Amino acid sequence: MRKNSIKNTRINGEVQKVLAEIIRKEIKDPRISPWTSVVAVEVAPDLKSCKAWISVLGGEDACKKTIEGLNSAMGYIRRQLAHTINLRNTPEITFVMDQSIAYGVNMSHKIDEVMAQDRQSAIQRGETVELSEDEEASEDELDDDEDLDDEEKVEE
Repeated sequence: MRKNSIKNTRINGEVQKVLAEIIRKEIKDPRISPWTSVVAVEVAPDLKSCKAWISVLGGEDACKKTIEGLNSAMGYIRRQLAHTINLRNTPEITFVMDQSIAYGVNMSHKIDEVMAQDRQSAIQRGETVELSEDEEASEDELDDDEDLDDEEKVEE
């Protein structure tokens, strides 16, 4: 079986789905964060090993504790996986922390900061600044909030 075959892709998807269900519903380890998700799974073509990319919403400490908890529950997870999915071999799972979501959020914040600095420098130079759709929406919300404040003052 090739690594990119349709069969391997289906196995990857099924293992990911079942693994997420096991982690979310069946494991009661307090070290495992309730905000844990299985981002991707890659099962080897010989079905002997599997890499599971895990994402945890929280700090570095929550990530470390979650990986420790998952490694501790490895036997239980494999047994449940074997009962749920009918494969010739039940793969040995390696949990890998996936930082792509946190990286994306961090990059988004950095881009917003640079855009704000650029806008401020353009205003200081006296140039006209065009607002993006997100900024226009947030300004509209601010205007609506000011209108509500004015209405509340009139009612008092």
